[in-house]
Amino acid sequence: MAFRNLSDFLRVLEERGLLQRISTPVDPELEITEITDRVVKAGGPALFFERVKGSPYPVVINLFGSLERMKLALEVQDLDEVGRRLEELLKPPEVSGLLEKLRALPKLAELASFTPKRVRSAPCQEVVETKNPSLRDLPIIKSWPQDGGPFITLPLVITRDPSTGQQNVGMYRMQVYDERTTGMHWHIHKDGARHFRGVREKGQRLEVAVALGADPATIYAATAPLPGQIDELTFAGFLRRAPVEVVKAKTVDLEVPAEAEFILEGYVDPNEKRREGPFGDHTGFYSLADDYPVFHLTAITRRRHPVYPATVVGKPPMEDFFLGKATERIFLPLLRLQLPEVVDMDFPAEGVFHNCLILSIRKTYPGQARKVMNAVWGLGQMMYTKLVVVVDADVNVHDPQEVWWRVFANIDPARDVTVTLGPLDALDHASPTPLYGAKMGIDATRKWPEEGHAREWPDEIKMSPEIVELVNRRWREYGIKL
Repeated sequence: MAFRNLSDFLRVLEERGLLQRISTPVDPELEITEITDRVVKAGGPALFFERVKGSPYPVVINLFGSLERMKLALEVQDLDEVGRRLEELLKPPEVSGLLEKLRALPKLAELASFTPKRVRSAPCQEVVETKNPSLRDLPIIKSWPQDGGPFITLPLVITRDPSTGQQNVGMYRMQVYDERTTGMHWHIHKDGARHFRGVREKGQRLEVAVALGADPATIYAATAPLPGQIDELTFAGFLRRAPVEVVKAKTVDLEVPAEAEFILEGYVDPNEKRREGPFGDHTGFYSLADDYPVFHLTAITRRRHPVYPATVVGKPPMEDFFLGKATERIFLPLLRLQLPEVVDMDFPAEGVFHNCLILSIRKTYPGQARKVMNAVWGLGQMMYTKLVVVVDADVNVHDPQEVWWRVFANIDPARDVTVTLGPLDALDHASPTPLYGAKMGIDATRKWPEEGHAREWPDEIKMSPEIVELVNRRWREYGIKL
């Protein structure tokens, strides 16, 4: 059964020993980050800070900071299970005749059942502040010493496409300037930024709602690299196997998750920007200060006894790595629909998710690795990937020792390294110019004569199976302790 809200998830985490309550008073400025950073890197639990300096509200952090908690959040035994469900749902039905059309109906009905369910009243509006709304009491954390200020780090930012009317939910950090305004960190490639450009052309304000503390599937959905035409709340419904309940916001024309802890309502003025940052980011470096749109608060609604959710990003691995790992497993089947030769993929933690991708393929023709690299650079958020490594189907892409052994052994740099130019993530500090620069592809597959390798390719060293079985059977006799 789907987690209805954040409280449901916290209760189950606590029952399973996956949440630690801290009753000692803590400071939201730097102290919570230092505690959390140590806990994440030690593989520790979610943290519930009951007493936070300057706020009446508790803070929960590191909700998704392990594979165990990530699987629990999506209520699966295996993250690949979600990908298989998604593949089956999106596979086009064969509807050449009446019988096939009837067989497709249950799939269409299932898809329709995931759309958000509208309700008239909601827990997120038990307390409504529209007269003098203020961010002052929220325990908003400052993560790192050079940060430009405190940042809301786990917001579900809801906007509406001015052309189509479709809502979008994205996760964009929000630097708090004062009790009524924040930055809105919309990168140029993001849907929120596209909506902002749309209203700017019309000279209008863009209405915005920010949900803090939804159910775990909805929080994850806001981070997922979905195509623009797919609604994140519908995707969350798919993940939960139950629709997300939504309610009309009080001061903006947007629908918000009914079970959220807090809702911030407001607008972004298309003619206003303000300096935002620096911010200690998931790359492990500070993203530099720049000018971004400004969010103006018009209302806060909340539960009577809400919990404030946060996350900390920094040198990997951090909590966002596990969110990224879920994306890797969920969207692998969709990648295979477009590139059927792909066997598996891995985004290593050190690549901060989108900077490095390792792919294994079933190679059936010369130049196939290069074809895959170029296809990847043309797919959604994979366009940011700076390094693509392609290996053969029998390589375990999740074993870095095996991958780098194959790379170091199998490549001739002049032949097997491809460098091209294209869009880069806004957080990439190494490129000479922002948002645009070089990418590298490495073909570490076995080379064919048609690819310019006229020499014989050597066999990999492997022991004969019967000797492996013999030694396994007699191992205790040898008396060797390892």
